[in-house]
Amino acid sequence: MKYKRILLKLSGESLMGNKQFGIDHDILNQYANEIKNTVDHGVEVAIVIGGGNIFRGIQADEAGIDRVQGDYMGMLATVINSMALQSALERIEVNTRLQSAIKMEQICEPYIKRRAIRHLEKGRVVIFGAGTGNPYFTTDTAACLRAIEVEADVVMKGTRVDGIYSADPEKDKTATKYDTISFDEVYQKGLTIMDLTAFTLCNENKLPIIVFDMNKIGNLMKIVQGETVGTLVEF
Repeated sequence: MKYKRILLKLSGESLMGNKQFGIDHDILNQYANEIKNTVDHGVEVAIVIGGGNIFRGIQADEAGIDRVQGDYMGMLATVINSMALQSALERIEVNTRLQSAIKMEQICEPYIKRRAIRHLEKGRVVIFGAGTGNPYFTTDTAACLRAIEVEADVVMKGTRVDGIYSADPEKDKTATKYDTISFDEVYQKGLTIMDLTAFTLCNENKLPIIVFDMNKIGNLMKIVQGETVGTLVEF
């Protein structure tokens, strides 16, 4: 395997499937099976999920909710998604642990770096909920931060597109896909992969990022085996 320990970042929106809101259970079960296949091949998997299918902190302004309060509401949404994925994984006999940046003793462990690493070493999937536990930070930033802390080999951002393009492929038919691109090129071209705080964290800590289509069955396994899928952001 090319990667022994990965941090998989999933967007909350991807869990919606074709729905307008909430969780599409077919998509959830598909993701769980993809993750199980990877774990069964000896890869250590940590996961961060967004909460945009339920609530986004940025929606708070529109509703007249204080931004900090809205961000905390968004963190709780990520815990709901994390619990749903945990349940889907355990239903197919994958050992998991859910750790939260906000204390919720009845449903998950508090985030402790050494405990998280120990779980990974024992072959358990560790799901990190509630973002960083701080307002004004996205789940992309949480994913990159946790990946650095648990010493992951790569951040794998599973999306609904198959990589990074020179422009939005849905709007520009001439947009070309990159198989690999450097961090400096992403800055220079002004490409949006994840928020700048998250991206800079990976750059400064020499942690590669792979952007790929999580909805295509088999992609996750192909990447950990070293096949070229999606776009690799490297140095």
